[in-house]
Amino acid sequence: MPIYQLPDEIIFPNPELAEEDGLLAVGGDLSFERLLLAYCNGIFPWYSDGDPILWWCPKPRFIIKPNEVKISKSMKRVFNSGKFKVTFDNDFEGVIRNCKELRENKEGTWINNDMMEAYINLFKKGFASSVEVYRDEKLIGGLYGVKIGKCFFGESMFSIETNASKVALISICKRLEEEEYIFLDCQMHTNHLESMGGKFVSWEDFKLMLEDGIN
Repeated sequence: MPIYQLPDEIIFPNPELAEEDGLLAVGGDLSFERLLLAYCNGIFPWYSDGDPILWWCPKPRFIIKPNEVKISKSMKRVFNSGKFKVTFDNDFEGVIRNCKELRENKEGTWINNDMMEAYINLFKKGFASSVEVYRDEKLIGGLYGVKIGKCFFGESMFSIETNASKVALISICKRLEEEEYIFLDCQMHTNHLESMGGKFVSWEDFKLMLEDGIN
């Protein structure tokens, strides 16, 4: 199938037309309107600095249902120990900056300056959220993502100390369950997320959950 070149008009091709690896389209911009349309259709941007913007819609989809997050006995002890302080939306910019810089120093990152600005803009408009994990008032872990309706789309997480990102993930799942969110979209599979309750769902099931959550 061809990869679609996006026009200036804020539209996307049918997500059903994505390649086997999930790649759907190239080009466009990271404007608020385009990002919102993308996420409402299960599409997200992911590309390297210096490359054109690539838009993805992988199938099947890897998600965590908030009420199905897995917490091991040892992790439950850590979570309940009082060692960490957890906040929500307290330092979105600090979380995304740590996600960017820690990945840059390791395997490289897709979170370039344009992506940072775009997601900070989403946050300011009420369509993104973060979790911060502190120890002794120092930010040591967290995650951020996009939220629309009752759907949460996880973007990235970081951990400076052992278990900090797990605490962030458990905390956001508990908050999402309380607020009756339908799913946390992990976008891509990792063994770490699978160990914490992540699972694949068919595109058909994901579409239904997306429609229920957005509308």
